[in-house]
Amino acid sequence: MPKKPEGIIRSEIVALKAYHVPDSSGMVKLDAMENPYALPADLQIEVARLVESAALNRYPDPGATRLKARLREAMDIPSGMEVLLGNGSDEIIQMLTMAAARPGAVVLGLEPSFVMFRMIATFCGARFVGVPLKPDFSLDADKVMAAIAEHRPALVFIAYPNNPTGNLFDEAVMTRIIETAPGMVVVDEAYHAFAGRSFMPRLKDYPNLLVMRTLSKSGLAGLRLGLIAGAGAWLGHVDKVRLPYNVNVLTQLVAEKVLQHRGLLARQAAAIKAERTRLFDELQRIPGVQPVPSDANFILFKTGKAEQVFNGLKQRGVLIKNLHGSHLLLADCLRVTVGTPEEDTRFLDALNETVNA
Repeated sequence: MPKKPEGIIRSEIVALKAYHVPDSSGMVKLDAMENPYALPADLQIEVARLVESAALNRYPDPGATRLKARLREAMDIPSGMEVLLGNGSDEIIQMLTMAAARPGAVVLGLEPSFVMFRMIATFCGARFVGVPLKPDFSLDADKVMAAIAEHRPALVFIAYPNNPTGNLFDEAVMTRIIETAPGMVVVDEAYHAFAGRSFMPRLKDYPNLLVMRTLSKSGLAGLRLGLIAGAGAWLGHVDKVRLPYNVNVLTQLVAEKVLQHRGLLARQAAAIKAERTRLFDELQRIPGVQPVPSDANFILFKTGKAEQVFNGLKQRGVLIKNLHGSHLLLADCLRVTVGTPEEDTRFLDALNETVNA
């Protein structure tokens, strides 16, 4: 007699809730930290020509050699460092965790932060230890150091800037973590384009430091391309758990082409940063709304009636992220992606209507 899934599937997986992506049809979509600007028409034509002639009947270059060379240049990756690519940063997090998940291995992260650090640790059978941030979302150095001493983590994840809070952590404390941790320390710089600070130049200083990036926030979320840079002594082993041909033909071709236009991506990032300043200032003017300063392409804000505000915005055609209930420090918190000026004005109008309803 066949068993029920609950008798076969691991109990920790049964207990999980799947990552939910809400339907955004017909909405002003400001919930997923995407770049709101499309590629210009002339570049779209170049991309279309590439796709038209792509060898879809052949497997992609397994090492993505040309794309890696372009990424090394675009991301200022120090010479001598290896580069590993993934189907988005999520796959890289999964590869890192799979490679390090010995029996009893601990993955350490800060919380609240990117939920996939904890979820993927669970997927891979590792134990996740979350160290809470301070109420102002800064690093609690004493708690982090105590957790490292107690749990001896194989892998430490630090988002820089942090998601969903948007802040950059103290560099001196991060350096202590890198120097103290017994295993890999991964600095996730998904929002690097909007922050202006990076640990990439310091890869040669710390053999256990790895820096992760993505193109998803820079206008290419649909391609699903992430990368991690660091010493080959680590990444050579992580590469062994990478599935063959994980970065497809179209992603390789299109990403390489768009990265030839880095000036365009930089201008778009600058426009988003300027709009972030306007959005923050406008949020400060709304009674009962407390925005948190951000170095990313989104803004976290607190309001005393988060559920009501979230639902009111949806009713008015605007979708943002409701974080209330996801962590104690995120009580009454919502997160809005910086959109175009037009999108942000619609959001602000809808927010004012909702708050004053």
